[in-house]
Amino acid sequence: MNYLEQFTKKMNVSGINHETIQVFSHYYNQFINGEKGKLGKNNIILPNPEQVIDYEGLQQDVKLYPKDMDITSNLRKLAIIKLNGGLGTSMGLSKAKSLLPVKDDDTFLDIIVKQTLKMREKFQIELPLIFMNSFNTSEDTIDFLKKYPEMKISGLPLEFIQNMFPKVRKDNFQPLESSIETMNWNPPGHGDIYNALSSSGLLQNLINKGFEYIFVSNSDNLGAVVDPKILTMMIEKKIDFAMEVCNRTEMDKKGGHLASTLDGKLVLREVAQCPDEEIEEFQNVEIYKYFNTNNLWINLQALQKKMIENDGVLPLPLILNEKKVDNTSIYQFETAMGAAISVFNNSKAFCVPRNRFLPVKKNQDLLLLWSDSYMLNKDYCLVKKEGAKNTILELDNDFYGNIEQLKTACEEGIPSLYDCDTLKIKGFVKFHKDQVFKGEVELVGNDSM
Repeated sequence: MNYLEQFTKKMNVSGINHETIQVFSHYYNQFINGEKGKLGKNNIILPNPEQVIDYEGLQQDVKLYPKDMDITSNLRKLAIIKLNGGLGTSMGLSKAKSLLPVKDDDTFLDIIVKQTLKMREKFQIELPLIFMNSFNTSEDTIDFLKKYPEMKISGLPLEFIQNMFPKVRKDNFQPLESSIETMNWNPPGHGDIYNALSSSGLLQNLINKGFEYIFVSNSDNLGAVVDPKILTMMIEKKIDFAMEVCNRTEMDKKGGHLASTLDGKLVLREVAQCPDEEIEEFQNVEIYKYFNTNNLWINLQALQKKMIENDGVLPLPLILNEKKVDNTSIYQFETAMGAAISVFNNSKAFCVPRNRFLPVKKNQDLLLLWSDSYMLNKDYCLVKKEGAKNTILELDNDFYGNIEQLKTACEEGIPSLYDCDTLKIKGFVKFHKDQVFKGEVELVGNDSM
């Protein structure tokens, strides 16, 4: 049975805006009509090589090396949006992950802000930096940004807030009614950015102020910096939507991959969309060669046009995320923002170098950035030092999984990883600033801290 009326009432009582109710209704009706959120191999083909632009090849196009005046003119059309809704619970955090220190005393937020201020100074432009926060990260983020009053641009906010969807019971398709109200709601995935941009008024606001493009990326990926060459290609070739992808390795096999629909449109397939019997093939990096970095470039007017054409809903593929709350199985309706690549007719993918993808998902990723393998350059970009190895870290999650555990392990300093190929640790090993790891290292430590 269809219980949409119950959901609508619940959302209205909770003050959810009309546009978000409309979006949820769109996905609930799909769900009731049998949509399982799956995308099997029979419905996709490999991308056409012409749809994937080699980043290195951009250097061969003279037009992509415009004079400084042209670069400045292009950058005046751009705004930056950082996804900043994550608490980093998998790392033992209860505040925004972006508040973690990365280099010396600089946090993710410090570095992102300083990068932006440097670009403003260098090109003498008003480059907006706007965060998409969740209700969990908004207060901490805005409070932190008070140390940078110069970030504010007249008429534009520093943030907009990700929306919420009600959770759906698996057994009867009705709203979950937990005694803890917050447990009844879930963030709708980062695909909510399009609805949040529109329903907050920010999309129209940016267009009114003359901005034509946005560069969107995760705040925990410090490799995602504004690249004028990509922006210039967007403008020169009139590309409406572009996704940065990297060559897939075994480390990336569980992440979403790029493919194409049978009618030739680029599409992103997440692991949650893959039928269970196809998981092994999904993870074959020789077949599906590109993964999504979540660095996106979007034409604002093209986005607005698509949303108007679809009555305020950007039609992204539904992802059903199954979880349990108080032993009750539920579905979370979610979407992925990269999935919008299939919505636009003129979409492209840029195959970029790995240095544009430096995500911090675990504490071992953070340790690598803390180490002497990485440095901040004069533009406050985090870069790997020349000659540093592509270190692979595998730290025992029982002893390094929580951020406080990692801090304890590093009380006496950060070890050198510059010449380290792999570092695998089982148990607990305390680090020291004078330690130097080289080559392939495997250690077995204590079974207690």
